[in-house]
Amino acid sequence: MTAIAEFLDLVGQLDEVRVVDHSRYLKLEVAGHPFGYLWEPTRTVGLKQTLAEQAALVAERPELFEVQFTAGGFGWVVVRLDGVGRDELAELTFEAWRLSAPRALVASRGERLPV
Repeated sequence: MTAIAEFLDLVGQLDEVRVVDHSRYLKLEVAGHPFGYLWEPTRTVGLKQTLAEQAALVAERPELFEVQFTAGGFGWVVVRLDGVGRDELAELTFEAWRLSAPRALVASRGERLPV
């Protein structure tokens, strides 16, 4: 499975996700709120994270993660799909989803990561 297919498989396991095709990229939403973006040509994704997590990821592995932008108290991180393992990508994707999903949806899912 390619890194892009793996990412889309993980996203597909999350509740109430909508994938919107914007021709140059895919936007990932839950309850109308974006939590990620996929740019297939560059094999990168942008994922919503906390500011602390954004800073930690970029500081630890700048060859894999970079700051995309900050907004509303959140830090978006660019992830190079070819350099990240499926387990870590599952955690990052789940966290991005959880930061955007309604509380009731997060509560009903609990801590169950996509696999």
